[in-house]
Amino acid sequence: MPRRPRILQPDFPLHIVQRGINREPCFFAEEDYQCYLHWLEEAARDCGCAVHAYALMTNHVHVLLTPSRPGAPARLMQSLGRRYVQYVNRQYRRTGSLWEGRYKSSVLEAESYLLACMRYIELNPVRAAMVADPGGYRWSSYRANGLGQTDAWLTPHPLYLGLDIEPASRCSAYRALFRPQLDADAICARLGIRRNTGKRGRKLGDETESPPVRIEQQGFGF
Repeated sequence: MPRRPRILQPDFPLHIVQRGINREPCFFAEEDYQCYLHWLEEAARDCGCAVHAYALMTNHVHVLLTPSRPGAPARLMQSLGRRYVQYVNRQYRRTGSLWEGRYKSSVLEAESYLLACMRYIELNPVRAAMVADPGGYRWSSYRANGLGQTDAWLTPHPLYLGLDIEPASRCSAYRALFRPQLDADAICARLGIRRNTGKRGRKLGDETESPPVRIEQQGFGF
């Protein structure tokens, strides 16, 4: 079956998800996360993509970006994938691919879904029960977007900047978007109700809820 045609719209935000083969781990040590982020920064700069949010999970990654020209996301993922897979294979004396054959991407209707998508991405470690608060996870953009910590290579989206003119108040407004979900999770935890109860074999870092609605979804390969 032929692949569906790619939808490449410059200046539209894009939510990218890439998973390890069979949902196996793709990060094994702290240095792996650091290398991935370093090459993501380089690829984003070289390919003309503004990265707004990310989360590096044990067996998959999320990136929210806006490309400035057609084809930029594909070039970014090709460059990043090639360098990171070569690094992992050399570092851990393995061969073959690390990722599933295609990464998934969704074009967002920014006005309706961008902030919801940022929240969805940065809440991944909480949903996976890796941390109780997104600020406790080192490998996501929440500390920059929600706590104001410096992450110079990230590009704030205009909708995020529009939360408030003052950086501290903007972070506070952004954190407020997370409270309903965090409060609901805390109630469920106290009651002993977890969505994964009785499900065997779920790996650390698997997602436990669906992402926000978006206007288009596409699988791109390399």
